[in-house]
Amino acid sequence: MALAINIRSDDPSAKQIEALWDEVAAFESQPSMRALAYRPHFTFAIYDAPEVTAEIAWETMLRAVEGEGQLLVAFKRIRWFAGPPLVLWAEPEFDDTLVRWHASISAAIDPAFCRPHYRPGNWRPHCTLGTQTADAKRDDAIAFAQSFNGSISVMFDVVDCVSFPPVRVVAEQRLPVRVP
Repeated sequence: MALAINIRSDDPSAKQIEALWDEVAAFESQPSMRALAYRPHFTFAIYDAPEVTAEIAWETMLRAVEGEGQLLVAFKRIRWFAGPPLVLWAEPEFDDTLVRWHASISAAIDPAFCRPHYRPGNWRPHCTLGTQTADAKRDDAIAFAQSFNGSISVMFDVVDCVSFPPVRVVAEQRLPVRVP
């Protein structure tokens, strides 16, 4: 069983990402994101190594966000990982906070224990929209991504540690509202 540390959105603004999940599901062999029964999120690290326990991962996440608050993230583009299968995701505008938190986590837990896509130099902040694009709908999915000209902002307000599959929250903490 794997462990992941994330920031997720339990805020009403997450409905904007969930609406994109539903649009992207039309390109999938089976709808992937609603099936997770888990909210829109950014994953900072995934660990399969027994050396990284839930307690270690959770304490690392808490240290990374210590003194921090909720994070409003803007998205203006939809991108894809080639796969297979093709994965569609919402690209956040650059946010130093996400990068700083990832760096803190990577400095605290040896990245060799982390899945390769989440290691420093490989990690790309993204909010997944669909993971099961059907081969026959690949071109349509890419056209959808390229045609997206929206702009949405989502408040990410909870950090957590989950085990999967299936997704089970091991620990979570709501982030305080940021004071301007």
